[in-house]
Amino acid sequence: MRILIVEDEARIADFLERGLRAEGHFCVVANDGESGLSLALEGDFDLLLLDLMLPGIHGHEVCQQLRMNKINTPLIILSAMDSLEDVIAGLRMGADDYLTKPFSFEELLARIETIMRRSSAISGEVQPIRAGPLEFDRQSLRFSVGGNSVKMTAKELAIIELLMSKPGTLFSRERILSNVWGLNMDPLTNVVDVYIGKLRKKIDRQSEDSMIETVRGLGYRLNIKG
Repeated sequence: MRILIVEDEARIADFLERGLRAEGHFCVVANDGESGLSLALEGDFDLLLLDLMLPGIHGHEVCQQLRMNKINTPLIILSAMDSLEDVIAGLRMGADDYLTKPFSFEELLARIETIMRRSSAISGEVQPIRAGPLEFDRQSLRFSVGGNSVKMTAKELAIIELLMSKPGTLFSRERILSNVWGLNMDPLTNVVDVYIGKLRKKIDRQSEDSMIETVRGLGYRLNIKG
């Protein structure tokens, strides 16, 4: 799953990110309410983990804004605000669950499993995404080109999934950095270009024209012909 962690305490954010990555999930971390809201509105996440006492925008407002914008991604509040009134307020703002700090990682995993089972029962199982000859099964994390399985790293899968989510849409390097690596990297780095090069070698094979188009100075988009 693609999980967005909105948490300003670096120690807790690192704990969550390392633990969830070890469970096979891809994580993006935002350390304030404004960037968390922006990422949640733009990104294609399967789950949101949201602290309340955030710099900039309070977690309640983040949650409320997401629901007002029809972002129905499952959302779990993780907060030290542990009174019954706090829990009720969070749930009324649109959260699917509320877990008070401190909590065990095992309990968080159990809550996540419950939320995702409930979400799947409502919306149906997560379907593979397809774009031309490309197919990505987001449940098994299997990627194929023309029916042939291709091995991908977690970062490569995250980039191609983003591009496949909206074929023909131009994604800036900054947006790819935000969605795939989080917000703490220098936007002048060429890491996006390096990974795009790796992806092209894996998906284009013998084709003369790459399916990933470079728009000089602006970013990249997935072009599927036919």
